[in-house]
Amino acid sequence: MNTTSKTHLPKFALAAFAAAVLAGCSSVPLDENKGGAPVESRSTTGSGAGGASSGTAQSKVTPVDLSKTDNAALSKLQRVVFFDFDSYVVKDEFRSTIEGNAKLLSADRKKKVTIEGHTDERGGREYNLALGQKRAEAVQKSLALLGAGNDQMEAVSFGKERPAVQGSDEAAWAKNRRAELVYR
Repeated sequence: MNTTSKTHLPKFALAAFAAAVLAGCSSVPLDENKGGAPVESRSTTGSGAGGASSGTAQSKVTPVDLSKTDNAALSKLQRVVFFDFDSYVVKDEFRSTIEGNAKLLSADRKKKVTIEGHTDERGGREYNLALGQKRAEAVQKSLALLGAGNDQMEAVSFGKERPAVQGSDEAAWAKNRRAELVYR
Protein backbone atom coordinates (compact mmCIF):
# COMPACT_ATOMS: atom_id res chain seq x y z
CA MET A 1 0.00 0.00 0.00
CA ASN A 2 1.39 3.37 -0.99
CA THR A 3 0.81 5.75 1.95
CA THR A 4 2.50 8.65 0.22
CA SER A 5 -0.28 9.10 -2.33
CA LYS A 6 -2.98 8.78 0.34
CA THR A 7 -1.49 11.49 2.55
CA HIS A 8 -0.93 13.89 -0.35
CA LEU A 9 -4.42 13.47 -1.78
CA PRO A 10 -6.28 14.88 1.23
CA LYS A 11 -3.76 17.75 1.62
CA PHE A 12 -4.08 18.53 -2.08
CA ALA A 13 -7.88 18.35 -1.95
CA LEU A 14 -7.93 20.60 1.13
CA ALA A 15 -5.58 23.09 -0.52
CA ALA A 16 -7.67 23.12 -3.72
CA PHE A 17 -10.86 23.64 -1.72
CA ALA A 18 -9.30 26.49 0.27
CA ALA A 19 -8.01 28.12 -2.90
CA ALA A 20 -11.44 27.89 -4.53
CA VAL A 21 -13.14 29.40 -1.48
CA LEU A 22 -10.62 32.22 -1.24
CA ALA A 23 -10.82 32.94 -4.97
CA GLY A 24 -14.60 33.18 -4.74
CA CYS A 25 -14.46 35.51 -1.74
CA SER A 26 -11.82 37.79 -3.19
CA SER A 27 -13.99 38.82 -6.11
CA VAL A 28 -16.89 40.08 -3.99
CA PRO A 29 -16.47 43.22 -1.85
CA LEU A 30 -17.67 42.45 1.64
CA ASP A 31 -19.25 45.85 2.14
CA GLU A 32 -20.86 46.05 -1.29
CA ASN A 33 -24.37 46.84 -0.08
CA LYS A 34 -23.46 49.06 2.86
CA GLY A 35 -24.66 52.51 2.17
CA GLY A 36 -26.78 51.44 -0.78
CA ALA A 37 -30.32 52.59 -1.06
CA PRO A 38 -32.55 50.81 1.43
CA VAL A 39 -34.78 48.19 -0.07
CA GLU A 40 -38.41 48.64 0.75
CA SER A 41 -41.05 46.00 0.18
CA ARG A 42 -44.69 46.87 0.08
CA SER A 43 -47.60 44.54 -0.05
CA THR A 44 -50.58 45.41 -2.18
CA THR A 45 -54.04 45.11 -0.81
CA GLY A 46 -57.00 44.79 -3.04
CA SER A 47 -60.68 44.01 -2.78
CA GLY A 48 -62.08 40.54 -2.90
CA ALA A 49 -61.35 37.28 -1.16
CA GLY A 50 -57.86 36.81 0.17
CA GLY A 51 -56.84 40.34 -0.79
CA ALA A 52 -56.85 39.61 -4.54
CA SER A 53 -57.97 42.49 -6.69
CA SER A 54 -60.79 42.11 -9.14
CA GLY A 55 -58.69 43.37 -12.05
CA THR A 56 -61.05 46.27 -12.86
CA ALA A 57 -59.35 48.92 -10.75
CA GLN A 58 -58.15 51.95 -12.67
CA SER A 59 -54.82 53.59 -11.98
CA LYS A 60 -55.10 57.06 -10.51
CA VAL A 61 -51.50 57.95 -11.31
CA THR A 62 -51.18 60.92 -13.62
CA PRO A 63 -48.54 60.31 -16.29
CA VAL A 64 -45.72 62.83 -16.42
CA ASP A 65 -43.78 63.63 -19.58
CA LEU A 66 -40.19 63.70 -18.39
CA SER A 67 -38.80 64.37 -21.85
CA LYS A 68 -39.59 68.07 -21.44
CA THR A 69 -36.97 68.78 -18.81
CA ASP A 70 -35.11 72.04 -19.07
CA ASN A 71 -32.52 74.07 -17.23
CA ALA A 72 -35.21 75.64 -15.03
CA ALA A 73 -36.00 72.20 -13.62
CA LEU A 74 -32.30 71.58 -13.06
CA SER A 75 -31.86 74.87 -11.20
CA LYS A 76 -34.74 74.07 -8.81
CA LEU A 77 -33.43 70.58 -8.08
CA GLN A 78 -31.64 69.92 -4.79
CA ARG A 79 -28.18 68.56 -5.51
CA VAL A 80 -26.60 67.92 -2.10
CA VAL A 81 -27.01 64.87 0.14
CA PHE A 82 -25.70 65.16 3.71
CA PHE A 83 -24.39 62.27 5.82
CA ASP A 84 -24.00 61.43 9.49
CA PHE A 85 -20.55 61.29 11.07
CA ASP A 86 -18.46 58.35 9.81
CA SER A 87 -21.34 57.08 7.65
CA TYR A 88 -22.14 56.64 3.99
CA VAL A 89 -25.77 55.61 4.40
CA VAL A 90 -28.14 57.75 2.34
CA LYS A 91 -30.72 58.98 4.83
CA ASP A 92 -34.44 58.79 4.08
CA GLU A 93 -34.78 62.57 4.34
CA PHE A 94 -32.87 62.86 1.04
CA ARG A 95 -35.19 60.52 -0.84
CA SER A 96 -36.81 63.37 -2.78
CA THR A 97 -33.38 64.71 -3.77
CA ILE A 98 -32.35 61.29 -5.09
CA GLU A 99 -35.68 60.70 -6.83
CA GLY A 100 -35.68 64.11 -8.53
CA ASN A 101 -32.15 63.69 -9.85
CA ALA A 102 -32.85 60.13 -10.98
CA LYS A 103 -35.93 61.30 -12.92
CA LEU A 104 -33.91 64.04 -14.56
CA LEU A 105 -31.16 61.62 -15.60
CA SER A 106 -33.53 58.91 -16.81
CA ALA A 107 -35.53 61.45 -18.85
CA ASP A 108 -32.47 62.84 -20.61
CA ARG A 109 -29.89 60.12 -21.27
CA LYS A 110 -27.45 62.72 -22.62
CA LYS A 111 -27.11 64.41 -19.22
CA LYS A 112 -24.00 63.52 -17.22
CA VAL A 113 -23.37 64.04 -13.53
CA THR A 114 -20.32 63.83 -11.33
CA ILE A 115 -21.10 62.81 -7.76
CA GLU A 116 -18.50 64.36 -5.48
CA GLY A 117 -18.03 62.78 -2.06
CA HIS A 118 -16.79 64.98 0.79
CA THR A 119 -15.96 64.58 4.49
CA ASP A 120 -15.33 66.85 7.43
CA GLU A 121 -11.79 67.67 8.57
CA ARG A 122 -11.54 64.91 11.17
CA GLY A 123 -9.57 61.79 10.29
CA GLY A 124 -6.60 61.07 8.07
CA ARG A 125 -6.37 61.98 4.41
CA GLU A 126 -6.58 58.39 3.10
CA TYR A 127 -9.47 57.50 5.38
CA ASN A 128 -11.44 60.57 4.31
CA LEU A 129 -10.77 59.94 0.61
CA ALA A 130 -12.13 56.40 1.02
CA LEU A 131 -15.17 57.61 3.00
CA GLY A 132 -15.89 60.33 0.44
CA GLN A 133 -15.75 57.72 -2.33
CA LYS A 134 -18.18 55.46 -0.48
CA ARG A 135 -20.57 58.39 -0.04
CA ALA A 136 -20.42 59.24 -3.73
CA GLU A 137 -20.95 55.59 -4.68
CA ALA A 138 -23.90 55.26 -2.28
CA VAL A 139 -25.64 58.15 -4.03
CA GLN A 140 -24.69 56.68 -7.41
CA LYS A 141 -26.22 53.31 -6.50
CA SER A 142 -29.39 55.01 -5.26
CA LEU A 143 -29.73 56.93 -8.53
CA ALA A 144 -29.10 53.77 -10.57
CA LEU A 145 -31.80 51.89 -8.65
CA LEU A 146 -34.26 54.61 -9.67
CA GLY A 147 -33.42 54.49 -13.38
CA ALA A 148 -30.36 56.64 -13.98
CA GLY A 149 -27.84 55.06 -16.32
CA ASN A 150 -24.44 54.03 -14.97
CA ASP A 151 -22.85 55.58 -18.05
CA GLN A 152 -24.29 58.97 -17.01
CA MET A 153 -22.66 59.03 -13.58
CA GLU A 154 -19.16 59.24 -12.18
CA ALA A 155 -18.36 58.99 -8.47
CA VAL A 156 -15.29 60.83 -7.20
CA SER A 157 -13.96 61.72 -3.78
CA PHE A 158 -12.38 64.89 -2.52
CA GLY A 159 -12.26 63.73 1.10
CA LYS A 160 -11.63 66.71 3.35
CA GLU A 161 -9.83 68.73 0.67
CA ARG A 162 -12.78 70.90 -0.44
CA PRO A 163 -14.86 71.93 2.59
CA ALA A 164 -18.16 73.71 1.95
CA VAL A 165 -17.62 75.87 5.05
CA GLN A 166 -14.64 76.62 7.26
CA GLY A 167 -14.81 75.80 10.95
CA SER A 168 -14.05 73.21 13.56
CA ASP A 169 -17.42 72.75 15.20
CA GLU A 170 -20.34 70.39 14.64
CA ALA A 171 -22.27 72.89 12.51
CA ALA A 172 -19.38 73.22 10.05
CA TRP A 173 -18.61 69.51 10.08
CA ALA A 174 -22.26 68.63 9.33
CA LYS A 175 -22.24 70.86 6.22
CA ASN A 176 -18.99 69.30 5.00
CA ARG A 177 -20.18 65.65 5.25
CA ARG A 178 -21.88 65.57 1.89
CA ALA A 179 -22.15 64.31 -1.67
CA GLU A 180 -22.75 66.93 -4.34
CA LEU A 181 -24.26 66.23 -7.75
CA VAL A 182 -22.53 68.38 -10.35
CA TYR A 183 -24.07 68.30 -13.82
CA ARG A 184 -21.76 68.76 -16.80
